[in-house]
Amino acid sequence: MGNAVVHFEIGAADDQPLIAFYQELFGWGLQPFAGGGYTMIDTRAGAGINGGIGKSQTGEPWSAFYVEADDLQAMLDKANSLGGTTVMPVTDFGGAVTIAMFNDPDGLLVGLVQAAAGSGPDDAPAPSAGAGEPVDWFEVLGSDAEQTQKFYAELFGWTVDDSGFPGYAMVRTGSSRGIQGGLGGGDDTRWATIYASVADVEQSLARAEELGGSRIYGPRPVDDHMETGAFRDPAGNVFGVYHHRAH
Repeated sequence: MGNAVVHFEIGAADDQPLIAFYQELFGWGLQPFAGGGYTMIDTRAGAGINGGIGKSQTGEPWSAFYVEADDLQAMLDKANSLGGTTVMPVTDFGGAVTIAMFNDPDGLLVGLVQAAAGSGPDDAPAPSAGAGEPVDWFEVLGSDAEQTQKFYAELFGWTVDDSGFPGYAMVRTGSSRGIQGGLGGGDDTRWATIYASVADVEQSLARAEELGGSRIYGPRPVDDHMETGAFRDPAGNVFGVYHHRAH
């Protein structure tokens, strides 16, 4: 079984504009974490994964998805052996959560989170039911699609299917937890981020611009039933949106 993608995170030196931005854009429920400096996101979508908004200690903004692992140090060591670099060593936040972060060979940031002992598919706090937009896809676009796909498949035990689009592969993590995603590369775009499923890509991108973000691309048709887009939030973090029409 591969490692699951179970959480996402965005942050900046000033987290307050991001809290207002994402709450308004996607209809998410936001709750300050006890002690301050972090805001928990319940997407209120009834599906996908939840996340958080953090306050940067370095002044740099960031966005990342988190992959669950039983042994964070072993996973960091493996990432480093495959060409990655440690950004945050294994860190226990007062018993509430233990995480680590690394850059992949392209310098793209990815998080690791300690799996709870004996955790099962229903243990992680799931998004509550509501009208929020679900975050249910992750994506990594590196400098070279084959290199990116090989790195993540070897590191996390993911299954990669590159039979669809040139330079892009669908990923199955092999876990019943979390979300699935895609790995690609080969053009000027570089990011490791997550996507929200929305009712209207153009409307979401336009609203993001109204709220202080900037459009990266889209709407872009993928095939006859899906289109995608991406924006930078007010701190400069990349976030994706997509719409999948029923056949």
